[in-house]
Amino acid sequence: MKIYFAPLEGITNYIFRNAYNEIYGHIDKFFAPFISPSEKAPMMSRERKDVAPENNSRLNLVPQILTNRSDCFIEAAKELKTMGYKEVNLNLGCPSGTVCAKGKGAGFLPETTALQKFLDDVYSFSESENMKISVKTRLGYFNPDEFYDLMEIFNSFPISELIVHPRIRSDFYKGGIRKEYFAYAIEHSKCPLVYNGNIFSRNDYEYFEKTFNTTLDPIMSGRGLITDPSLADKLKGNTDKTDLAKLKLLHDTVYQEYTKVISPDINVLYKMRELWNYWQVQFDGSEKDIKRLMKAKKCAEYEEITERIFG
Repeated sequence: MKIYFAPLEGITNYIFRNAYNEIYGHIDKFFAPFISPSEKAPMMSRERKDVAPENNSRLNLVPQILTNRSDCFIEAAKELKTMGYKEVNLNLGCPSGTVCAKGKGAGFLPETTALQKFLDDVYSFSESENMKISVKTRLGYFNPDEFYDLMEIFNSFPISELIVHPRIRSDFYKGGIRKEYFAYAIEHSKCPLVYNGNIFSRNDYEYFEKTFNTTLDPIMSGRGLITDPSLADKLKGNTDKTDLAKLKLLHDTVYQEYTKVISPDINVLYKMRELWNYWQVQFDGSEKDIKRLMKAKKCAEYEEITERIFG
């Protein structure tokens, strides 16, 4: 089974990716948080640093691009190609209000005429430059039935992989996925499919395989792999338990690397709180300490609390 690590803005940066890859492994592709190119520059210095080959040399990374302008997409892809990348990913799934208000991410999905022209342009570039372009999409913006027309559009292009998160924009990440639409994709997609959504355990994966009556391979997970970093091991049949010793090592490695590049203390702790929003479910009985951890303002206080939580 191939497992792809979905991008989470502010969390799955190169520091986290390298620590996860070194400690856990078993990820076939990491997708970087999106690059948002503009007329002024194909990427910002922060984005360039995150995808710099020297910061990702031990893992298989796919940069993701968020834009509704084909010229901006192509300029970013050209720069990424000079950095050695052979695949980029188009983000058509981000449900953020600020992103969608600009007609990007999931906000691009209702504009089917513009989307078709955009894809015409970027896949002409893809074929001329021999660069793969995969697409990460939701079912639609307003209504899941939009997916029928979107599927027809996607089938017109040589999409290297179509990663489908079976929700619409207003679903965000809440509730169940809309299973019947991914089943439709299985039946009608001419592109290689990747399933993404609500896999938090081996049981979840087996449930979706049974539901769709097919082998789901590859799959993409983001929140599931953050919440339980042992999930890839579980999905590949290597273990059935969450390894808290490995989780502590992941925590310590990421934390130590952040303290080297971020200051003052509170900014380091903001980054760690984002991770603890997911990790806290692994620590029944530590609710009071986790509450204190979320309010810590100094690294010394934070370190004392985390030592107590991990025991």
